[in-house]
Amino acid sequence: MLAGSYDLTLVIISFCVAVLASYTALDLCGRIATSKSTTVPFWIGGGAVAMGIGIWSMHFIGMLAFSLPIPMGYDLTLTLLSLALSILASGFALWLVSQAHMPWQSLWLGALAMGLGISAMHYLGMHALLMQPGIDYDPLLVVLSLLIAMVASASALWIAFRLRRHAPYVKVIRLGAALIMGGAIVGMHYTGMAAANFPMDSFCGAANSGLDNSWLASLVITVTLAILAMALLTSVLDARLEARTAELSSSLALANQELMQLALHDNLTKLPNRLLLEDRIERSMKKVRRRGGRFTLMFMDLDGFKPINDAFGHHVGDLLLKEVGTRLRDHLRADDTLARVGGDEFVLLSDVKEAADAATIARLIVQLVDKPFQVGEHELRVSASVGIVMYPGDGQDQQELLMNADAAMYHAKGSGKNDYCFFETAMNAGARSQLKLLQELRLALRRQELTLYYQPKFDAASGAPVGAEALLRWQHPQHGLLSPGAFVDLAERSGLIIEIDNWVLHEACRQMRQWVNEGLLTGAWQSTCPLYNFAIPGWSTPFPRPCCNTTCRHNVSRWKLPRRWR
Repeated sequence: MLAGSYDLTLVIISFCVAVLASYTALDLCGRIATSKSTTVPFWIGGGAVAMGIGIWSMHFIGMLAFSLPIPMGYDLTLTLLSLALSILASGFALWLVSQAHMPWQSLWLGALAMGLGISAMHYLGMHALLMQPGIDYDPLLVVLSLLIAMVASASALWIAFRLRRHAPYVKVIRLGAALIMGGAIVGMHYTGMAAANFPMDSFCGAANSGLDNSWLASLVITVTLAILAMALLTSVLDARLEARTAELSSSLALANQELMQLALHDNLTKLPNRLLLEDRIERSMKKVRRRGGRFTLMFMDLDGFKPINDAFGHHVGDLLLKEVGTRLRDHLRADDTLARVGGDEFVLLSDVKEAADAATIARLIVQLVDKPFQVGEHELRVSASVGIVMYPGDGQDQQELLMNADAAMYHAKGSGKNDYCFFETAMNAGARSQLKLLQELRLALRRQELTLYYQPKFDAASGAPVGAEALLRWQHPQHGLLSPGAFVDLAERSGLIIEIDNWVLHEACRQMRQWVNEGLLTGAWQSTCPLYNFAIPGWSTPFPRPCCNTTCRHNVSRWKLPRRWR
């Protein structure tokens, strides 16, 4: 037999190529697993070429490392055919790993097919020498090489399937797995080489017409390393791009979530706002129509909130609203919807079986709000007026339900506050009347329909003037002269009272200056007359009689008597 020898450098290079090809294959498996379905075929096709060339190069470099004391060469057709077998086996392996599941039957069937493909590549590459007479193989070593090929393929498939997902230290684990897989591939190759025996009179039929191995090793090594490097670099860059895309997608999803939070929740209390409340009311109505059942809608308004807001400032008022929202939310059911719809107004949507359940919830709300709130260094107390509607029964749509609940709330407020009230049909007329009156009151300020009257105060013993009261009236175009009792409470509930107070103060100062300019208040009267020095809002007409001071010239024929700050 001809004695062969190995080039140790090429043997080491073949092992390094096997490890690099294994690592590239594992990395490509990870890319295939995380890629979109439309790009998977491209990754399998490109990966099969890169992986197949890597495995084939390892075998071919190992064969080039082997030399005989005779001229050697390789048939081009058979060499390319062995390369094609390697690419096909690699493509099959990548396709198998890309599946969602890999039962043991599929694993061993794939290992058998891949092992036979790699073995066929190896022995076909050996046949490319065209040895005459043919190579004499040791059957036991051939069978052993086949077993090694199948076991190595099974291990490679199992490892690739397990490491295809991103996990902690996955790159380090892949490197270790690549070393094991590379060693198995090298072991199969050199076992197959050891099985080959060359008779003494053998010669290589491809020595003159085939590929010359004097320069082939350098070419194969260069091309293989370039292809594997390109495949690995493409995979790494694509993985980074995908990670960056996933990060951007996550940031976009978070931004959308924050925008949705801002759009559907109150910025102060973080409770649902009117928009989200209306959506949930609509869903509850559809559910009731489809499955039956009932739900209640409660409109809540805080009694005494405005004085606290005015006395301690908006910051304390905002903190109080947050405390109210937190206390109510913590004591209500998880599937209830508590929303803040504006100012100190809250709405509760809750599924109930009967009106008694709604009354129990409303009673709980009144009791919770009635307890003192500790806001910073202040212990604050407010109460709640609650209006209740039931669906079905108290409205056909969400707007009507909210309007009726609001009407019931105002009825509870007008009945003494700190209580709840169920909606009744008769309340609608009163609610609409109050709403119409509020709109007319807003117009009255712009149309100058408000007027002030003055009531002097005299000392009973001396008859000297000691003060005066400025009284407010509304000259309504349809209802005539209205006293404050008809509209002041409404103005206070709506917050319009601030604008009215400002108008009264401005009008009082204007009238006082007009009297001074007209000479009605002169000399000693300006320093002694209580009316001149009394900083009261509003002066529209003079008095019906002169004061006791002789320098006071009022010359008045009548006195108008209204009411407000009495």
